[in-house]
Amino acid sequence: MMLLRRAWQRGSVSAARLRRRDSTCSLTGTTRDWTCSLTGPSARDYRDYSTMTARQTPGMEYQDAVCTLNTLQTNAGALEQVRRERSLPQLQLQAMRGFLQRAGLSVEELDHLNIIHVTGTKGKGSTCAFTEQILRSYGFRTGFYSSPHLVQVRERIRINGQPIGKDLFTKYFWQVYGRLDETKDAHGGTMPAYFRFLTILAFHVFLQEKVDLAVIEVGIGGAYDCTNIIRRPWVCGVSSLGIDHTQILGDTIEKIAWQKGGIFKPGVPAFTVKQPEDAMAVLGSRATETRCPLWVCPELEDYQADCGPLRLGLAGQHQRSNASLALQLSRSWLQRRCLPGESLPSGEEDPAVQQAAPFKPSPIMKKGLADTEWPGRNQTLKHGAVTYFLDGAHTMRSMTACVHWFRETATQQERRASGPVARVLLFNATGERDSPAMLKLLVPCHFDFAVFCPNITEAVASCNADQQNFNVSVENMLTRCLNNERSWHLHNKGPALLIEDRRAPERRADTLVFPCILSALQWITQGRDPVLADPAKRDSPVKPSITTQAAPLCDAAEIHVLITGSLHLVGGVLKHLDPASSK
Repeated sequence: MMLLRRAWQRGSVSAARLRRRDSTCSLTGTTRDWTCSLTGPSARDYRDYSTMTARQTPGMEYQDAVCTLNTLQTNAGALEQVRRERSLPQLQLQAMRGFLQRAGLSVEELDHLNIIHVTGTKGKGSTCAFTEQILRSYGFRTGFYSSPHLVQVRERIRINGQPIGKDLFTKYFWQVYGRLDETKDAHGGTMPAYFRFLTILAFHVFLQEKVDLAVIEVGIGGAYDCTNIIRRPWVCGVSSLGIDHTQILGDTIEKIAWQKGGIFKPGVPAFTVKQPEDAMAVLGSRATETRCPLWVCPELEDYQADCGPLRLGLAGQHQRSNASLALQLSRSWLQRRCLPGESLPSGEEDPAVQQAAPFKPSPIMKKGLADTEWPGRNQTLKHGAVTYFLDGAHTMRSMTACVHWFRETATQQERRASGPVARVLLFNATGERDSPAMLKLLVPCHFDFAVFCPNITEAVASCNADQQNFNVSVENMLTRCLNNERSWHLHNKGPALLIEDRRAPERRADTLVFPCILSALQWITQGRDPVLADPAKRDSPVKPSITTQAAPLCDAAEIHVLITGSLHLVGGVLKHLDPASSK
């Protein structure tokens, strides 16, 4: 723990030093052939800010920008302000408008981004990814803002599906940061918090880069989320709802649905997947109050009657509802862009909540669904004898889906293995997550080892600034890991059995806690992953007693590792497994 603390302090000192230093499309194959021009409201009309006073600080590199960004993370001094805003949540949007104006932007200019705004508890990121890929496949220049990032913060702001480059991020970061820093003295020294700043930066980037549309994922909730400064989105979406972020959004599905419905705007079409009855009632009420037409998406199978099975680029049964929502969002956006005079389908039953009709997806839509990639969600990576199953599930519903996906996919791969397969769980959870309940859901996977570590990539000072978190201490993170280990033991009582036996529910996995992600991965893989076997990536040595526990991993023909519980954990793992992601 002392080693980790020293590494963490070195990162904090670096950040402190930086803090002192600065201040025509063709829509074919649907029910008809459509042709349209790309005229109309567009970010292409946005004025060029490059001549304004804000400028990039000379000599500042990408890591300097990220370290400075990290100083905006919520710290002890800002917690009281956060608590005040939670008691008066309308202050959040008021403050956001002020920061936006100080950055040289206005809400009126955001209207030109032709936004698709998506909220939800589970699947909103995947829905956005499907939607962005479909519309990009039509030839539109897309912007995509999402959170959190996995490896590098610039992943949150994408142009045409790719994270903006380091040079572009650095350039635009200092433009926005400079304007805010120059005006802070006149506003009580205030600067926007981390997520607010990135939201403003995303808007600035999309306007500067003249995208044809922007897909915007809500951060938390909807009504008072800082992305809800958007006045006139072209269409809104609500993915599957569940219980999460209860301290902010409320502890019932009705309260959470009320928050999510806060992104509805008068006259702007909105689509939702099927929801629990109580949640749907609240969404319907919010839509009626807002005078927002709301449609419920059909099952994905309903689209397939005329075109055959639809192939999805994202694994998991739960992605089917996300794909249906993406199809409706994409079609609605295309109708407004290419057929502005055509009205949406007439509704059925309750005029507040109508049933959306399935349609025959165009070949471009089908290709978009099949080509969609969204790392860290039901993702499988095979490195030699080691197969990694990565899913950032962090709610009860998403963990249930993760378990179903892992058991089905891992079992299929085990049938093809040349010998015994060892199963390992690598787990961590953050914030207010109910770790014991999520771990209980994972018991039927019958792991041979359960490994726990904090979301720290490596216990050395060289870890990059993109994944530093100053909101929680190393001691707190390690304490949580030890608590997770105890919870796992409580759920796994009974004698340990042979590695090959997967049938006995009383099987008990051996457990270990490591100080960082790299040391955990290196122990799990035992030199059998060529990417992690690089001598340059050696982390702190482990005790001989821990080394001897790994005999079953060395003897197994293959090692299957499920990494779950936190997208930040998954991102830290991908940093090591995919070195190109850090370049």
